[in-house]
Amino acid sequence: MSNPFATPPIPADEVDRDLLDDGIARGNIPALLMVLYQMTGDDRWLADPYAPGRSPGLDDNDSGQLPVPRQHEIREAARDAITAWLDGQPLAVPRPSNARLAEMLTVAMTEHVPQEYGDIIASGMDYGAEEPAQAIVPEGKTAIVIGGGVSGICAGIELGRLGIPYTLFEKNEDFGGTWFENRYPGCGVDTPSLTYTFSCRPNDWSMYFPLRDEIEGYLLDTAKHFELYKNARFNTYVEEARWNEGTGKWGVTVTTADGKRETHSADYLFSAVGILNIPKYPNIPGLEEFAGDVYHTSRWPDDAQVAGKRVAVVGNGASGMQVAPAIADEVQSLTIFARSKQWAAPFPQFRKTIPAGVRYLMQVVPLYRAWLEQRLSWTFNDRVHGTLFRDPEFEHPERAVNEINDGHRRAFTRYVKEQLEDRPELIEHVLPDYPPFAKRMLLDNGWYRTIKRDNVTLIPEHLAKVEGHTLHSSSGKTVEADVIILATGFQTTNVLGSYGIYGRDGENLHDKWGEDDAAAYLGTLVPGFPNFFILLGPNVGSGHGGSMIRNIENQMHFAGEVVLSANKHGARTVEVRDKVYEDYLRRIDEAHEKLVWTHPGTENWYRNSKGRVIAITPWRNDAFWRMTRSPDESDLAFDGEAQTSQRSATG
Repeated sequence: MSNPFATPPIPADEVDRDLLDDGIARGNIPALLMVLYQMTGDDRWLADPYAPGRSPGLDDNDSGQLPVPRQHEIREAARDAITAWLDGQPLAVPRPSNARLAEMLTVAMTEHVPQEYGDIIASGMDYGAEEPAQAIVPEGKTAIVIGGGVSGICAGIELGRLGIPYTLFEKNEDFGGTWFENRYPGCGVDTPSLTYTFSCRPNDWSMYFPLRDEIEGYLLDTAKHFELYKNARFNTYVEEARWNEGTGKWGVTVTTADGKRETHSADYLFSAVGILNIPKYPNIPGLEEFAGDVYHTSRWPDDAQVAGKRVAVVGNGASGMQVAPAIADEVQSLTIFARSKQWAAPFPQFRKTIPAGVRYLMQVVPLYRAWLEQRLSWTFNDRVHGTLFRDPEFEHPERAVNEINDGHRRAFTRYVKEQLEDRPELIEHVLPDYPPFAKRMLLDNGWYRTIKRDNVTLIPEHLAKVEGHTLHSSSGKTVEADVIILATGFQTTNVLGSYGIYGRDGENLHDKWGEDDAAAYLGTLVPGFPNFFILLGPNVGSGHGGSMIRNIENQMHFAGEVVLSANKHGARTVEVRDKVYEDYLRRIDEAHEKLVWTHPGTENWYRNSKGRVIAITPWRNDAFWRMTRSPDESDLAFDGEAQTSQRSATG
C-alpha cells in the first residue's frame, strides 16, 4: 500500500524556492493548515486561534478570514514544514483515518462534514488504495465503446487496465465529445478545474475555471497518454447495436467516413454518448427561412461572424449566459429572448488565472493540491445537498423548499438587486419566482453586467415567429437581426437517442423506455441487455453540483467489477436482475420526490414529459461512490439466469 504524499515529486535541489515561496504566500490558508497538521502532527493547527472562519461569500476563502498577522504566521510555519519535508523529513501524520479526514475537512470548510464522508475523501486522495490486481479476463474477450468524449476516455482507460481489447467509434474527427463540439465564444466549465480532472491524470490548469480550449487540450493529451488513439476510429457514425444470442456478442453497425456500412462484433458494449449530445432545436415558425445566419451553440461554425451585426440570442441557460457576455462588446446590438428566469450565483473567480506560484506549489506539494481539491469538491459537490429536501411544514413553499433554502433565496436575491441597482426595471424580468437549485444553479459570467449595456435588450418572452430579418416575440414585440444564436441546449431526456439498440429477443431499448423515460440500475445496467454498460446514463448527472467526471469514473469502475464477476463465474453474459432494476427505479423516484427538483410548478431539463427526473441523481456523491465499489453478485444474472421467464411473467 503506497502513500501518494510520502516523498516529494521534485528533488529538493531542483525546486525553485522563490517560486515556491510565492505560492505559499498566495496559497489557500485552510488547505495550508491541513498540510501543516500532516507534516508536523501538531493538533494546534486545527484549532483556535488558527482554525479558519467562514467566508461570507462563495470564493475559496484563501485568507481563512484570519487576521493578517495570523495568516503570516501560518504561511511561515508552512514554509518551514514544507522545506523540512523536501529535505527528507517524513510526514508526521502520513495517513489520517477516514474519520479524521472528515474532521479535518470540517475544520477546513468551517462547517460540519459527516464522518462517513471521510471514505470518499480517502478515495479522492488515493489513501488506502491497494495496487490494482492484475485483472483476469479470458483471452479473446473484446469490447466496443461508442463515443469519444469524457465517458469514452474513461472507458478506454479502464478497459486498458483490465486488458480487454476494444474499438472505440467516434462520430467526430477527434476525442472530446461535448468539448470538441461546443466552440461558441465564452464556452467553459462551471466546475473548478481541480475537480474537472481524471483522478488518474492530474493537470497543471492555468485557470480556476478553465475555458473550452484548455479543457479540450487536456482531454486530447489524456487520450494520447493512455494510447487511446490506437483503438479509435473517428468520423464513424454508429447506426445500431444488436445483441446476437447465438454468438453471445454485440453486433454494432457503423457508417464510416467514406459512407460504407460495416458491422463489428464484441463481447461487451459500452455506450459513452452522454446526455449532452443531441442539440435541441426550437420549433419556431419561419426560423428555417430566416434571412440571416442561425448558429446553435453546440454547432458553432469556425467561420461564424457576429462582429458589427445585429444578433439575437434565444435562451438564457448555461450556454446563453456564457455566449452573451462574450460577444456583447463586438456586436452592433444584442437581443436576448429569455422566456425563463435563472438563479445565477456570484462568480468571483470568473476568468481568473491561477498564479504561477500557486500552480508550482501544487506541483511540488501534492498534499496541498489534494486538500485544495477536497475543499472544492465539498463546496461544489455535496455542500448544499442536505439543504435541498422539501420540508412539508415550511410555510412558504411557493418560494423555497425549507428554511435554509429560503436563506439562499434571500442571499441570491440581494446579489441580483445589487447587480441591477442602477437598472431596477430589469429586476422583475430576471429574478426567479421558484426555489434556488430547482433548476441548475448558474454562475454569473458577467450576465447582469451585460444586460445593462446600451446595446443589449432583454425580452422576457419566447421568440414566437421569424419573418425575413424580423423577429417577433410572443407579445408582438419586433426586432431586426442578422444572426440568431440558439442557446437552447440538448435533448437531455432522449437518452441514447443517436442510435438504435436491440437486446434479447430483439427488444428495442427505446420501446422499453418509452419516448423519454430512460432508466438504468446505477445509471449503468438494463435487464434484457446483457454485457451492456451505459456511462453518464439516466440519473447519473449531478443537479446539486459537482464534476461529472467522478460519477463517470465510478460507473466505469463498477462496470469493470461486473465484468470481472462474470469472468469469475465463467459466465458468457451478465446483466442486472429485473427485480433489482425495478427496485432501484422505485428508490430513485422516491428520493427525488423529497428533493427540490420535483417542486410543484417548476420546470427544468432534468424531468421528462411525465415530470419524472431522469437526468440527475438524488444521491450525495459519497453515497453513489459506495454503491459502485463492487457489485452484489446476487443482483446480477449470469448467462441469463431465469431473466427471460421473469420478464414474461411480469410483462
